[in-house]
Order: sequence, then C-alpha cells, then structure tokens
Amino acid sequence: MTHRLGLTGSIGMGKSTTAQMFRDAGVPVWDADATVHELYEKGGAAVAPISAVFPVAVVDNQVSRETLKELINQDPKVLLQLENIVHPLVAASREQFLKDHPELLVVFDIPLLFETGADRWLDSVLVVSCPAEVQKTRVMARAGMTETQFETILARQMPDAQKRARADHIIETLTLDGTALAVQNLIAKLKGPADARDRT
Repeated sequence: MTHRLGLTGSIGMGKSTTAQMFRDAGVPVWDADATVHELYEKGGAAVAPISAVFPVAVVDNQVSRETLKELINQDPKVLLQLENIVHPLVAASREQFLKDHPELLVVFDIPLLFETGADRWLDSVLVVSCPAEVQKTRVMARAGMTETQFETILARQMPDAQKRARADHIIETLTLDGTALAVQNLIAKLKGPADARDRT
C-alpha cells in the first residue's frame, strides 16, 4: 500500500528544498505548482477550456497568469470559475501520478494543502517550519520582494502555528544538514514495516 505524504509550509519555510531532498532520496514527488504551470503552457490541458471562458487570458496559445490575476482582482467570482476548470485537471494529474508510482512512499508538494482540504485524501501531512524571523530574512532576500508583498502572501496562507497543530510530522528547516537528516529519518519511518509504522 502506498503511503501518500503531503508536504506543505508557508513561504520561506524551506518546502521546495525539502521536496528536492525527497527526490534525491528516490521518493517520487508530485508538485502542485509545477502541474498548474504545465496545464497553462502551450499545449497544456487548461489552455482550451480557459480560452473558451476567458479568451483575453490566453496569449500565444498559453495562459497568462498576470492576466488571470487582473481578472480575479476585478471580479472575485472569476477565481471560482477558474477553479472549476483547473481543479479537475489537477486531480487527474494527481491520480495518474499515483498510478505511475506504486512505491511504498510518495510525496505531494502542495503549498495550500490545508487551505484546499487536501489533507482529507492524504495519509499524513508533513509541515516544514522555522522561526518567523528566519522566514522573513529568507523571503526578503528574494529578488524584487517587498515588505508589502511578503505581508500580502502571509495573509493568504494559514498561519504557521495552525499548520503545525494540524501536522502529523514537523521538520524544522534551520540547517540543510539537519533538514536532510530529518527527511531521511521520516522516509525510514514511513517505509518501514507496517507494524513499526503503526507504533510511531
């Protein structure tokens, strides 16, 4: 039986780095953001249905994220219409990923995991976290990031404390070595014998 591990964490908490550590350890990782990007690219499955509803959002046979953001800002109902198009396509990608990877452990990298209710179909959830001051330092070091942008992004995400409270597993991402060791330990735990997994 495949264990479906959800991976999430607020901006700057080290989620992408942690996801790569799982990949480097040979664990298949499904990336929600990358999936949406593929759906929006030329030839992507979302291009035609989005073009049918929001023709202005498709430029050069690919979906313009900037135009979608503008449309959503002008009319919040656009977001619901967009989700009705994209969510089934994302779900189909996820199901295909599971069929393609019957391993003992697979990871689902989902930024808004709790916010979208993904924890309902996962077997357990890993939250990566670090102190707020470390988080802010990391994010503000990104090119073009402003204090206002950072606060806006944080406001859209579930607070770190709430994510930690709902998590089955938590990894502190203060150092790369410490994070890598924690990832290896979690992999060993979740891929171990069923009776050992039940005791942890």
